[in-house]
Amino acid sequence: MDLKIMGTVFGVVFLAELGDKTQLATLLFASKSPDNLIAVFIGASAALIFASAVGVLAGGIISQYVSPKQLSYVAGVGFLLIGAWTIWQGTNLS
Repeated sequence: MDLKIMGTVFGVVFLAELGDKTQLATLLFASKSPDNLIAVFIGASAALIFASAVGVLAGGIISQYVSPKQLSYVAGVGFLLIGAWTIWQGTNLS
């Protein structure tokens, strides 16, 4: 196991997850169920583990057909499009 890769992935995913809608939803569930914090933690953790497993499996399969460089470009364009769409939606709210 490559500990450098594991540490890098942990750091990037941890920073990306801070303050996102998943964390806020978990916070909301915890505030509504203060007597069941362990259940909220286990449920949220299991969901994140499953979502990560899907990402790892999909990445493993896609990497057989697409180079990492091409995949980075596609992901970058996807993020730009999502950002542009979000900005566009924000300007159309008024």
